[in-house]
Amino acid sequence: MGSGVSLNSNHPARAELPVVNCLAAAPRTQHRRSRPCDNRHEHQRSEITMNVHLKVQPHHLERGAYLYIRQSSMRQVVENVESARRQYALRGRAVALGWRDEQIIVIDNDQGESGASAAWREGFQRLVSEVGMGHAGIVMGLEVSRLARNNADWQRLLEICALADTLILDEDGVYDPASFNDQLLLGLKGTMSEAELHVIKARLRGGILNKVRRGEFRCLLPTGLVYDHFGHVTLDPDMQVRETIIHFFEMFSRLESASQTVKVFRNEGLLFPSRLHNGDTLFRPLTASTAMRVLNNPRYAGAYTYGRRQFRRTIDGKRTLRARDIDDWPACIPDAHPGYISWERHQENLKILKANGRGFEAARASIPREGPALLQGRAVCGQCGSHLRVRYAARRGRKEAWYICNRARTYRGEPMCQSIAGPPVDEAIGMLLLSR
Repeated sequence: MGSGVSLNSNHPARAELPVVNCLAAAPRTQHRRSRPCDNRHEHQRSEITMNVHLKVQPHHLERGAYLYIRQSSMRQVVENVESARRQYALRGRAVALGWRDEQIIVIDNDQGESGASAAWREGFQRLVSEVGMGHAGIVMGLEVSRLARNNADWQRLLEICALADTLILDEDGVYDPASFNDQLLLGLKGTMSEAELHVIKARLRGGILNKVRRGEFRCLLPTGLVYDHFGHVTLDPDMQVRETIIHFFEMFSRLESASQTVKVFRNEGLLFPSRLHNGDTLFRPLTASTAMRVLNNPRYAGAYTYGRRQFRRTIDGKRTLRARDIDDWPACIPDAHPGYISWERHQENLKILKANGRGFEAARASIPREGPALLQGRAVCGQCGSHLRVRYAARRGRKEAWYICNRARTYRGEPMCQSIAGPPVDEAIGMLLLSR
């Protein structure tokens, strides 16, 4: 029985030996497995490097490497020099991929320009042209936002790069826009870049509007109003400026006509103040446009306003201005600061201006170039050089045209330059054309 127990393989005493051996060997097994893990990371890095070099083909190296550099504002260009260094350092990446130094073309004439649109960026337009003509083997930018913040511009660049077989390089790697996976990743980066710009604008806009609703956001003041040392809006300390503006509003209240007010100022030899960009005040002859601008500005009535006009970007990148209705203004706070007239008087002035302009509604709604005048928009005044306007008058049962030069009278209240009957001029021009 004793020997049977000692030879039984299922006895606990015999089973403990393999368990002890396994526990003792465990640390050595874990140590042996850590080395393949390190080798696997090194293998992945080598595969990434190999893929990058596989994307760069000999026909890419025969073309140029275009490095696009941009920062959004001149302040960033002056202060954020480290970003510029990082962008210029991408030349080394191109050299490491096989391009010669003389093949690298740097486009940096868009410094200080926003990437929200390509309409006003000459450097980006040049880059797209070079890619489209097949001159670029690779386009380099520190990140997508340097090339474009607008997804439409970014997608257009990707399409042209795919058609021209041009690679794209950023700080993360090299991409082939003709490859679906790379195109998908680049498109996602472009969308995130555009969303980032929207978030930045929304934060800035939200902070401004929050101060606007309280009437604390400092706006550019019209002539006759200034900020004091405490940041409050007050009347201009220059007595001549104040008295001239007060006289202007009193004259308009009596005459109820902006053009007649301009004529009175001219006849009396009065000049109207105008503030320059450097803060200096200059007295000039009053014009009709200045009078209308002063009469329509609610700041002269002591009201804090913001957002009376809305700026829009056209397809060619230009900014257009559109007036808003008072209900659409982000802020309108009457009696927020001292003014030259009351808010009620300002509303009455607007009604007068609107009533005065009703007589011109039919002319505004009419089609251009109506009437029989031959030189409409072509004739030039021989005295002042301005284009002559055409005025029609019913005489002897028919409509006759007159070429008049009245711009000085309309805008500055000066006498009319000259007026010429239209039929003799048109007849002479017609004979001249027929003789040829």
